[in-house]
Amino acid sequence: MSYRTSKSKLFGTIGGLAVAGMVLAGVATITAFTASSPQAATPGGITPPPLPDGMAPVPAGNKLFLGTHAVGTQNYVCQPSGAGVAYVLFTPQATLFGEDGVQIITHFNSPNPDEPNTDPKVVADGIIRATWQDKDTSRVWAKVHQPNGAVTVDQKAIAWLLLDAVGHQNGPTGGDKLAKTTFVQRLNTTGGLAPSTGCSSLTDVGNKAFVPYTADYFFYEPTK
Repeated sequence: MSYRTSKSKLFGTIGGLAVAGMVLAGVATITAFTASSPQAATPGGITPPPLPDGMAPVPAGNKLFLGTHAVGTQNYVCQPSGAGVAYVLFTPQATLFGEDGVQIITHFNSPNPDEPNTDPKVVADGIIRATWQDKDTSRVWAKVHQPNGAVTVDQKAIAWLLLDAVGHQNGPTGGDKLAKTTFVQRLNTTGGLAPSTGCSSLTDVGNKAFVPYTADYFFYEPTK
């Protein structure tokens, strides 16, 4: 089954679900892109698309081991910003599906136990990072790659991302599928941008917005 066909069939089945997204940082905007060489396919046949010009590729020495389709929301809260207010992403919330349309991973934010928390405004046993938890309960935490790890391909959608794994955890019963992850890509995004209403004055502080989005997430491990 081709990537395009499988993706179309999958979103036709799960498109009505409400789930969610990811931390954005250092977004570089482009108006057009030049396709790079296609990336390797997973055994299940899900192939990442060509990357836009200027986006950092997955470094050599890593191979793709899992491709997924995600449906969810990017969740924002209105906070003071400078002399005014602005929506700030406080967590993604998404369900990731395999080639057969079966849920395999959940995506959210959580404390990374491998990085001590240094923010006095946050009570947590680790820095809050984008998190993926497999059905075997293994987890990986990641942050946006620098430089050029975030590129806006569609002005109406959240950025495409390359993320560096910064923490891992086996499940309590030994699950380890995501424990080998070195990089995560978020590609083929739709939606997810903060809304233009509901956060315009100090009286709006605390307002929340849950914005639907879709994306494809790809997971990499060391070649050897």
